[in-house]
Amino acid sequence: MLAPARRCCATDCASVIARTAFHEADITARAASLTALADPTRLTIVELLARHESLCVCEIQQAFDLSQPTVSHHLKILRDAGLVDVERRGTWAYYSLRRDGIKDLLQDLVSLVRRDGWRGSRC
Repeated sequence: MLAPARRCCATDCASVIARTAFHEADITARAASLTALADPTRLTIVELLARHESLCVCEIQQAFDLSQPTVSHHLKILRDAGLVDVERRGTWAYYSLRRDGIKDLLQDLVSLVRRDGWRGSRC
């Protein structure tokens, strides 16, 4: 059954839409994660870490034609986005994938497109 047709920009709908509340902190965190993953180098690092329990920066660097400071910069962005963890072992830094961070991001995205949360509003 199709929803009844409505006029575009109907006053009652416009006021409902204008009052829509968003959790800004969640949106900011989700945007940071998606921005971090939007870079091909960082996405490759995530895929590499997904295949290993943890890797040293020098090991990660071997997969790229990039300097160590550049790899470290990419890792910092992933860490700030909550997608990787770092563990210091003496002078070495070992990175691992935060699988829970990836799962949380995916669950957030899936919840945006699930129909069971849709209230059937005509607006």
